[in-house]
Amino acid sequence: MVGDFWFGVTWLLNQVAKLNPIKRVPDLALLKQQFDDLPDGNSNLPRLDVFINTVDPINEPMIYTMNSILSILAVDYPVDRTATYLSDDGGSIIHYEGLLETANFAAMWVPFCRKHTIEPRAPESYFAVKSRPYMGNAPDEFADDHRRMSREYDEFKVRLDALFTKIPERSDAYNAEAKDGAKATWMADGTQWPGTWFDPAENHKKGQHAGILKVMLNHPGDEPQFGAPASAANTLDFSAVDVRLPMLVYISREKNSGYDHQKKAGAMNVQLRVSALLTNAPFIINFDGDHYVNNSLAFRAAMCFMLDRRDGDNTAFVQFPQRFDDVDPTDRYCNHNRVFFDATLLGLNGIQGPSYVGTGCMFRRIAVYGIDPPRWRSDDFKIVDNTDKFGKSMPFINSIPSAANQEWSMTSPPADEESIKEELDNVMKCAYEAGTEFGKEIGWVYNIATEDVVTGFRVHRTGWRSMYCRIEPDAFRGTAPINLTERLYQILRWSGGSLEMFFSHCPLLAGRRLNFMQRIAYTNMTAYPISSVFLVFYLLFPVIWIFRGEFYIQKPFPTYVLYLVIVIVMTELIGMVEIKWAGLTLLDWIRNEQFYIIGATAVYPLATLHIVLKLVFRGKGVSFKLTAKQATSTVNEKYAEMYIVQWAPLLIPTIVVIAVNVGAIGAAIGKAIVGGWSLLQMADASLGLVFNAWILLLIYPFALGIMGRWSKRPYLLFIFFLIAFVIVAGVVVAIHVARTGSVRFHFRHSGGASFPTSWGF
Repeated sequence: MVGDFWFGVTWLLNQVAKLNPIKRVPDLALLKQQFDDLPDGNSNLPRLDVFINTVDPINEPMIYTMNSILSILAVDYPVDRTATYLSDDGGSIIHYEGLLETANFAAMWVPFCRKHTIEPRAPESYFAVKSRPYMGNAPDEFADDHRRMSREYDEFKVRLDALFTKIPERSDAYNAEAKDGAKATWMADGTQWPGTWFDPAENHKKGQHAGILKVMLNHPGDEPQFGAPASAANTLDFSAVDVRLPMLVYISREKNSGYDHQKKAGAMNVQLRVSALLTNAPFIINFDGDHYVNNSLAFRAAMCFMLDRRDGDNTAFVQFPQRFDDVDPTDRYCNHNRVFFDATLLGLNGIQGPSYVGTGCMFRRIAVYGIDPPRWRSDDFKIVDNTDKFGKSMPFINSIPSAANQEWSMTSPPADEESIKEELDNVMKCAYEAGTEFGKEIGWVYNIATEDVVTGFRVHRTGWRSMYCRIEPDAFRGTAPINLTERLYQILRWSGGSLEMFFSHCPLLAGRRLNFMQRIAYTNMTAYPISSVFLVFYLLFPVIWIFRGEFYIQKPFPTYVLYLVIVIVMTELIGMVEIKWAGLTLLDWIRNEQFYIIGATAVYPLATLHIVLKLVFRGKGVSFKLTAKQATSTVNEKYAEMYIVQWAPLLIPTIVVIAVNVGAIGAAIGKAIVGGWSLLQMADASLGLVFNAWILLLIYPFALGIMGRWSKRPYLLFIFFLIAFVIVAGVVVAIHVARTGSVRFHFRHSGGASFPTSWGF
């Protein structure tokens, strides 16, 4: 009864957040008319800083990160009004020199994109598509240009791959000449790399190295610069194309073993301060290293909401849904998560706005600083009322009021000037945030696995609202983990972080600026793993079939079944309506249901236990584990990693649930054979078996996952299940024979057939 009551409450909480779904569509033509079609030919769109985060060139293959950067450099936005910051939290020279190669390749790729108006503008994705309708103005030149760029991109990838051998070979050569005997990692200019070395040494290893900041591409001028015409040396004609490139900066913050660096959130806050000193754009958009711009108009689409004269000034961020490439066609592990992105977030759009989900989100800079929205500001409001909470850098503090001015424009100062260089080093230091509000009321929130959701919650709690933006084609796309174990670890971090948020930032106790319905929505989004405690009991109840001969659903059985059927039918009908207005498919909905059950058995109970132990023993929360992404592969091996079984303790609970329900069905068959049941009893038992079969159907993707390469033939799973049913039924019959000496088969409403044990039954 407690479990049923809890399920009812959580279902209601889930529905409340979807009572007022609103679809908003950006008006790109109006934006162009108001901000681009100026008499002088320039654009008046606000400046925009782009943050990209990466840490490991192996688990996050570098080709993805560099494709992300190329797509951003080629985006359809004023080139002099964007700046891209790559945060390399591993301090790897591989990323640094890979970025140098990318900047060089961008000098051809970006003008090619502008000349032929291609989509998408990430070359890996673009060249993977067989054909697309041509949208450019030079169709006669396109075929030759396309072939040339394809060859150039292949050579670019070869150069990236070669860095893994080229840099060690170069370093070995320099080290052979060095007199101190140190195994340093050397840069191409003959200086030692200040970050992490291949052979770690003091002050040159992960978690301990100096801060690094390199401007790869300087801020371009305001006037267009057209390229050179075609020649023998260069067959690409860019004489009518603006070849300027946006500003590009490499950052690797200082690391020291005596500090907690707060992982991605800490890196984002360093980017926040560094970008304030260099470009200080009023708007920021952030990406994970494996996400790229799939629609070159995406930045403009988000600006439509930010610059909306109705409520744009009170909009803190615009969240785009996450979309993924290289997911298997059936989306076995619900990587697309369409129900959350296209139903839940769409519902929140009608309240105070969607939650922040970590990537593909445009922020208003002052909202990240913890400053109140205009509608909650008093007459004597000051942008900066307490300098101590922002740290000791006066240039950074002085930049904050300027960030509130959407029309403000500047040419970034040279990063190699002594004064600005000193300040940049200062804001990248580990000790800078001591005594400040960074990680609490300023920037991205610390000490929690889901720093994204909590940061968005803090912004909403201050009184800001957010917007949900879904456009076609998809604004951004990324790479999802298609291995079952990696996917479960990802879900563990999300669910554990959600529970941490529920207990440490309880949405129900937020201030009056947070809409009441928004509190309910955040409560539902953070407390959902608790349901698994009751759900696991339901999923394991069939064990009674094996050890007892009684039904665990008591009388009045027909009344209960009628009630249960009505509730289930109503719930499923509402689910159908939900997927209809959200534009989802039936497969999306089924996959969501299936992976919820898988998570409720394999992950959510562990997350709940972890949080209970944390609250009781004051331990640490769920630790961050970098999710390994699938590396690029050939067509024949496209989903190879999906068939790899990585055994981990997370798999055991769901395997137990499968075993219990398979055993229950086999035991029921065996008892029907030997129990002398009437037809009515068999009918009652068959209703119970529907539950067991339904559970197995929901856990079907998990069962395929642990089959490894055998899952390429799904029919084998059904054969395994049938064999298991027969074996369990045979064991039950054998036990009955051993105890009674006979077997009784029931064929009619009354009576039956008994066989002596000598017949072998």
